[in-house]
Amino acid sequence: MLRNSLWLMLLIAIVAVCSFTLKARAADPLKPGENAPGFSLPSQEGTPISLAQFKGKWVVLYFYPKDMTSGCTIEAHNFQRDLPKYTELNAVVLGVSLDTVESHKTFCTKDSLTFKLLADPDHKIIDAYGVPISGMGSVKFAHRDTFLISPDGKIAKVWTGVNPTTHSDDVLAAIAGLNGNQKVEPKRM
Repeated sequence: MLRNSLWLMLLIAIVAVCSFTLKARAADPLKPGENAPGFSLPSQEGTPISLAQFKGKWVVLYFYPKDMTSGCTIEAHNFQRDLPKYTELNAVVLGVSLDTVESHKTFCTKDSLTFKLLADPDHKIIDAYGVPISGMGSVKFAHRDTFLISPDGKIAKVWTGVNPTTHSDDVLAAIAGLNGNQKVEPKRM
C-alpha cells in the first residue's frame, strides 16, 4: 500500500513538472506576408491602444513572459535605449504580456519605460498571433516572440524564442534593411 502511494506521488510529480513545459497554441503562428490581426488592449495608463493607431508606421509587437523578471527587464531596457532609433525609422515599440495594467504600470515606473506595454491577461491577442503559452496551474507565461508589422499592416518578419540581450539590435537591423538598407548603428550595453 505504501509502495503504491509512493509511485502515485512520483507520477503526480512527473506530470506536474512536464506540464510546466507544455506549450499551448490557439492558432498557428503568423507568417510574413499575412495580415496582422487588429487589436485593442489597455496600456500601462489604462488607455486602449490599437494597431489601427499606427497605420503608416512600422510596429514592433513583442510578446514577453513576465514584468520585472531579468530577461524581460533586459529586453525592455534595450528597446527603451533604442527608442530614438525606432522613431528615426518611423517605428513604434509595443510590448505584450499576460500581466495586468497595474503590473505594467509598476514595471514602467520602476524601470522608466516610456513605450506602451499592453495587458492581455485573457490572451486574446497572444492567441491571435499564435504565441505559445507555457506554465503550470494558474501561472502562465507568453513566449518571447516578436512580430514586425509593416506600415501597410502585414507581418514583415517574425522572431521566436529571441535573445533579450541582442533583440532590439536585430529588430532595428531588420527595419533598416526593409526600409532600403538605411544604416542603423547598434549600441551594445
